[in-house]
Formats: sequence, C-alpha cells, structure tokens
Amino acid sequence: MTRPKALAGAGVALYPVALFLLLGGTPYSFYTVHALGSLLATSLLIGVVRRAPVRALAMSLVGATTVVLFTPGYDHSPTISYQSRFLAYLAADLILGVIVATRPRRVSSIAASATLVVQLSAIAFLTYEAYALTGTGVIALLALATSYAVGLLIRERREHAAAWRSQALTEAVTAERLRIARELHDMIAHSIGIIAIQAGVGRRVIDTRPAEARSALDAIEATSREALSGLRRTLVALRRTSPGEDAEHASFAPSPSLTDINRLAMTTTDAGVRVDVQWCGERRPLPRDLELSAYRITQEAVTNVVRHAHTGHCQVTITYKEETLSIEITDNGRGVPDGTTARGFGITGMQERVSLLNGRFTAGPRPEGGFRVAAELPVQGPVATGADAR
Repeated sequence: MTRPKALAGAGVALYPVALFLLLGGTPYSFYTVHALGSLLATSLLIGVVRRAPVRALAMSLVGATTVVLFTPGYDHSPTISYQSRFLAYLAADLILGVIVATRPRRVSSIAASATLVVQLSAIAFLTYEAYALTGTGVIALLALATSYAVGLLIRERREHAAAWRSQALTEAVTAERLRIARELHDMIAHSIGIIAIQAGVGRRVIDTRPAEARSALDAIEATSREALSGLRRTLVALRRTSPGEDAEHASFAPSPSLTDINRLAMTTTDAGVRVDVQWCGERRPLPRDLELSAYRITQEAVTNVVRHAHTGHCQVTITYKEETLSIEITDNGRGVPDGTTARGFGITGMQERVSLLNGRFTAGPRPEGGFRVAAELPVQGPVATGADAR
C-alpha cells in the first residue's frame, strides 16, 4: 500500500473516532469549542481530499451536521454562542473549493448545491429567531460563495497556464520545423544546383573533351559527399535525445561558418560562376549561430545566382563592423529570378534567418541591372572561440 493511500485510509478510520470523542468529552454550552474541534478533526481527511475530494466533502458534511445537531448545550444560551456551532461547516466549504478547482464543472455544481442544501437545512432546523435565521443563512451563503469563487479562480489560472504551455510547445515545434526546413533547403539547394550544372557540362563534353567531363564528375562527387555529410549531421542532431548522448558515438563535420566562404566560392566557380569575395574590416570570431546564418545567407544568394541569374560572375562583400556584420551579394545577371516577382523559399529563408537575429534584410533588382541581396546582422553575445567555435 502506498503512503498516500495509507494516509487516506487512516483519516477515514480516525475521523469518526475524533468526532465521537469530541461530542462525548466536552461539558455543556461550549458550541464554539465543538465547532473548532470539528474543524481540527476534518484535517484528518487531508489524504482523502487529495485522492477523492467528493468523498471527503460527503464525510465532512456528515461530520459537521452531527456536531451541529448533537452538541450538548442549553436552549437559552446566548445567540452568538449558539450560532457559533455552524462554524463546523467551514471545513466543508474549503473542501468544496478544492472540488471546484480540480473536478469537472458538473461535479462542482452538484457538490455546491448539496453543500448549500445541507447547511441551510441545518440552520433552519436549529435557529429559532427569524433575524438570527436570516443572518446565519447569509453568512453561510457568503462563506460558500467565497470558497466557490476562490476555487473557480484557481481552476481558471490552471487552465490558462496549461493552455499557455500548450501554445508555447506548439510554437517551439513550429520554430524548430522552420529551422530544419531552412537548414535543409540552404544545404541541399546549393549542392543540387551545383550537381545539376556539372552534370549538364559533363553530358555535353563527355565525347569531345573527356578531361573536362572527368573534372565535372569529380566536382559532382565532391559536392554530393558534402551534401551527404550535411544531411548526416542534421539527422544525427535530430535523433539526439540528450545533450551528450551521441558525443562518443557519432562524429560529423562541424557546422559551416564564415571561414568556409572561400571554399564555397571555389565550388561555385567550378560550376561556371566566378565568385569574388571581398573582406572588409577586422576579421574576428563571431557567435556560432551568427556565423552559420551568415554562411547560409551567402550560400543561398550565390545558389540563386547560379540557378537564375544567367551570368558568369557575382560579388560577395563581407564587412566586419564594431556592432554589426554586413553581407552583400550582387550580380549583373537578369535581375529578378526567372523573370518573375515571386519570392521562393530561398529568399524567405534568408529573411527568416535575419529576423531571428534581429537584423535587417533586403533583396531585389538593382537599378543598373542584376540582383542584390544585403543583410546586416547585429553582433551580440559572447564570442565563440576555441573548441566552442569548432
């Protein structure tokens, strides 16, 4: 038998005993003493209140009514002392508040009605003066209403807290799904774009220029391996259930950062679009999430140039400032991708990354021709260095 169950059973057994001793061991005319003793005896039902508050309410009403009806005293006792016997019902009111806070509304309504009927019936049966009957009934009604209101307030606060937790969980899941979608899109779109271009080059020159076709196949192999490594890294991170679970069993490449921009430029150049990278300001380590976002924004913008701009050149400018990091990617191609004004997942993903970092983002055709993507990311938080940066 568990401890709470044992405590509830002991309370059920001792409560009648306590009431019997209370009624049989006190002299006449001590109505207040009997009422307070009844309240103390009801504390034995705490275990029952936690497990079965409706049963505890029924026992409390029966016990309080027994004390009220069988308290020894004279008929001509002072009215205020005589009416104090109804204090025994305060314990039932408190248990009713627990029922309202924890049980369904239908059960709460039935419990409140039963409590009110029992109390008013006892008051009407034992109160002789009309003015005393009215006053005592009003007091009992106010006590019951107060207990019901407090229980209802606690119930509403619990429901509101549960709804807030559910909403927060839903928002967290949605944010994580968007983050995964952005990461997969930025990683896969670039790799597939490079592979498609290199495969087209290899197909066209495989008969006339075998060496160039072999170079295209080498680029396809390297890009596909990089994409598989990124997918493996993402899947391992998604499958982890605790922070250090896979630290000893899974090894995967670190997340890309600004130090990989030059390698990105070389890969894109091999695909037929020359990328000139210009670094401005004093280069320094930045927070890891900022470097990852900066790399993905650059990667997606360059991928759009390769897929849509129909040009052989683009310019990437990365500027380190005291409080911000600026990224600008420009080209002299067709301007709007595919001749439309619609924004695809790429630009939307870049804008979401910038918004998460409280930065500023612009993307659109340039007046002199071509397309421009610009992002300004605030540099905040501790600088990631050493093993943390890796």
